Formats: sequence, C-alpha cells, structure tokens
Amino acid sequence: MHRAPARANELNKGWFFSVLALAVFAALSAVFILPPLLEEIASDLDISVPVAGQLATATAAAWAVSLLLAGPLSDSVGRRPVVLAGLTVLAVSVTASAFAPNIETLLALRMLTGLAGGTMPPTAVGAVSDVISPARRAQAVGVLLGLNGLTLLITVPLVAVLAGWLGWQVPFLAIGALLAVGLVANFIWFPRDSAQRIRSWRFFSRYRMLLSLRFFRVAVAVGTTQRIAYWAIVTFFAVYLIKTYGVSVGFVALPLAITAIAQMGGSYAAAFVAQQRRRGIIIAVTSVAGGVCGLLLFTVEFNIWMAVALATVGTGLLSPAMPALVAVSTEYSGESKATGASLMGLSNQLGGALGAAIAGALLANTGYAGIGYLCLGVTIVSALLTGLFGRQFGENAGRY
Repeated sequence: MHRAPARANELNKGWFFSVLALAVFAALSAVFILPPLLEEIASDLDISVPVAGQLATATAAAWAVSLLLAGPLSDSVGRRPVVLAGLTVLAVSVTASAFAPNIETLLALRMLTGLAGGTMPPTAVGAVSDVISPARRAQAVGVLLGLNGLTLLITVPLVAVLAGWLGWQVPFLAIGALLAVGLVANFIWFPRDSAQRIRSWRFFSRYRMLLSLRFFRVAVAVGTTQRIAYWAIVTFFAVYLIKTYGVSVGFVALPLAITAIAQMGGSYAAAFVAQQRRRGIIIAVTSVAGGVCGLLLFTVEFNIWMAVALATVGTGLLSPAMPALVAVSTEYSGESKATGASLMGLSNQLGGALGAAIAGALLANTGYAGIGYLCLGVTIVSALLTGLFGRQFGENAGRY
C-alpha cells in the first residue's frame, strides 16, 4: 500500500524533469543556432563574417544581463512564471528573426532572445534543486547542463543542413516552433511552486550574500576566463572550416556533430568532477589542455580531419568546468540556488560575449591565429585563478 505513492511520485519527478529539459533544450537551441549560419547571414545581409559574429556577442551580452535578474526573480516569485514568460518571449523573438530585413533588426531580436533565454538555465537549476535529493543533485544538475552538448549534437548539425538546403531563415522558424511546443508543454505540466517553500522578495541582497563567499568571487572569474576560450572556438569553428578548407555549409554539419559529442560527454563528466576533492586541479588542467588544442587548431593548417579532431578534443576538455561550477555552487547558495546558478551562468555568458567579441576583432585584424593565442592565454589565466580557491573548492566535495 505504501509503494504506489512512491512510484507515482517518482513518475511525476521524471515527467517534470522531461518537461523542464525540453524547455532548456529549446532555449539553448535558440542560442546555438547562430554559428553555422554566420556565413549565410553575412552573405544575404551584405556584411562581413566578423560583423555577423557580433550577433553572438549581442545574444551573450543580453543573456548575461538577464541572468542578473533571473535567479533572484525565480527565487522570489517562483519557477513556473519565470519559465513561461521566458519561453513566450523566446518563441516570438526567434520566429521574428526569420523575417529580419537587415543586421540592425536581427541584432535587436538576438538581444531579445538573449534576455529571454537567460531566464531558463538558473531557473531550471533552482527547480531541479527544489525536488532532487542533495545526494543526487550534482548528477541531476550535470545531466541538465549536459543538454548544452546535446543541443550542439542535435540542433547545430540540423541547422547547418537546413540552412544549406533552404536558407538561413528556415532554422529560425524550426526553433521557433520547438519553443512554442516547449511553452505549451510547460504551461500544462510544469508544477506550481509549493506553498511550503519560503520565498522573500529580495534581489541584490541575495547577490551580496553569495558574493561575500570567497568561492563565488573567484569562481565567477574562473568561469568567465575559461569560457572565453570555449565560446571563441564554438563561434568560429564552422566558419573556419568553410573559409580554410572550402567546404559547404551543409558539410560542416558532420564536424559539428562530432565536436558536439565530445562536448556532451564533457558536460556529463562534470557530475564526476564536482564530487572530487581535487576538482579545482582537474578543472585547471583540462582548461589549459583545451586552450592548447585551440591554439593548434587556429595556428597550424592541418588536414581537415585533424582540425576536427583538435576542435573535438579542445571543446570536450573545456566543457566540464562550467557544469561542475554550477553543481558546486548549490553547496554554498542555501535558499538562493537559482541566484547562485545565475552568477555562474553570468560568467558563462560574459565569457561568451567576450569570446565572440575579442575573437571577432582578432579575426578581422590578425586572422585566425589570433583566436588560437586567445584560447591559450585565457585558459592559463583561468588555471592560475583556480589555484586561488583550490582548497575551498575541494573541502565540501561529495557532501551536500
């Protein structure tokens, strides 16, 4: 008599996680749609590739601004309204992007996409932390953030294929439809916040509390510098293959799928990394190794499959750090778990904005080699910063 409710509860949690994962997947797809489309967008709108690359900068910068509000808002007013509002704006902005007549309109829509998309990851982490037991939290957060790699594996290659066949506008329509499905699913099945959860209307006081902890102050700097390298590679890898090796937009779907598998594996490995007492050292070493791969990728003209291999290994090694940092943040953030996730997400998006902007500027002035040296330099800085909090980073490993 006592087992049926337990099975029902387990089923409800599984369904809740599936609906939430669909929302996060759709939101990430709205962001990752850009890299394989930059060449097509630049050609159609009569602009250069570095200028088109600033669409990624605008998206990441707006996402970063949104993260400042999303976590405290979710912790204060609840998860459901934030998720539904974010998905609504995302569906509208992404669909409208397919009809943008010029770069200015597309930039504005990408900023709106970033503002709405920034509400999803911290709210999702907060929602999962509300219902998943502390002992399994790192695994659950790792799987949720592993959708980043799954998005790269599924969405990015499909976007490249669709753009090669039907033009760059069609992928925006497809992702817009996916977001609409996610919105309907979450409207129907996303549970209302429990009345038992204590909420208070506090915004920046939550940040002040978290930033008073040494972990968060240094973790944000580590995450930002490390993600500059990751986003520099992800943003310009497809264009690099097209320009350097003369392949088509449709062809790059395969290399992008290969690199996405490694990134997904790295994201899922974050659950293991987060539970190790020497996790700071692991993050530092893998980050620098990923930076070395980025350097070789953009400075030495290997054959195309060697270039793909370097991008695969490099982005795979750069992938565990951010999900691991988010998982570890739940150990320190108390009742402000979405706010803690926002801080780490902010570092991710700052890294994305800086990575796209700096790499784009280097590409315009020094060529692809500048991007390679950027990858190595920022990962060395990230590793040095990791040493500042390595002891604290490991002291709570495996205990929640």
